Amino acid sequence: MLLPVGRRAHRHEDDDVGGRARDATVGRADRRESVGRDGTNGPARIYDRVASVYDLYSGPMERMGGGRRRRRLLGQVEGKVLEVGVGTGLNLEHYPPGAQVTAIDISPRMLARARRRAEDADAEVVLEIADIEDLPYDDGRFDVATATCVFCSVTDPVRGLQELARVTRPDGRVLLLEHVRPRNRLLGALADLISPLTRRLFGPEVNRRTERNVEAAGLEILSVRRDGVWREIEARPRADRG
Repeated sequence: MLLPVGRRAHRHEDDDVGGRARDATVGRADRRESVGRDGTNGPARIYDRVASVYDLYSGPMERMGGGRRRRRLLGQVEGKVLEVGVGTGLNLEHYPPGAQVTAIDISPRMLARARRRAEDADAEVVLEIADIEDLPYDDGRFDVATATCVFCSVTDPVRGLQELARVTRPDGRVLLLEHVRPRNRLLGALADLISPLTRRLFGPEVNRRTERNVEAAGLEILSVRRDGVWREIEARPRADRG
């Protein structure tokens, strides 16, 4: 289901993305995401549940540098862009004019909120319900793939990153902003302890080792900006990933 929005795109008349999208997306990806592999609610249900308060509880993170990091990472993109896990659309204002952004999410209710921001974006934006682990796009379709605070929540992050590598051009880039497991031994152990709770209540795990996952997925890391638990990662598909 495609929902074209943005200043230069045709406006969709139905603002209730959540209602229609939920009925329209019945398939293998949605069945897999309806219940997580650990027996808990999967990402779609969790983020449908928290969609109405997501911006509220993510607000402090944005004020403590999240917005700045998003601008720095996304202001450099151009061409055909795939954003996975668009959520409520916090990134959309940061894409430059001329970018052609396909923005996906597994949660219809999050996507409904993203639509409001997409209509005000300078970039051309198309919203689509899709599963990061099973992207419905041809190999090498996009110049750039982006994700911010997403791979803490994906059920199989390596699989999701492999999909990003597949749909990105061989000379394209993958740009990630993620929080990771603290390096400090005590804080790392604490993150391991509370991750099952944060996963169940809000969706993310706080002990992911995303840099390792990026390399395991067949991506070559070009640069990493490290700031506490935050990572701004620039990568590209590895030529020998097979």
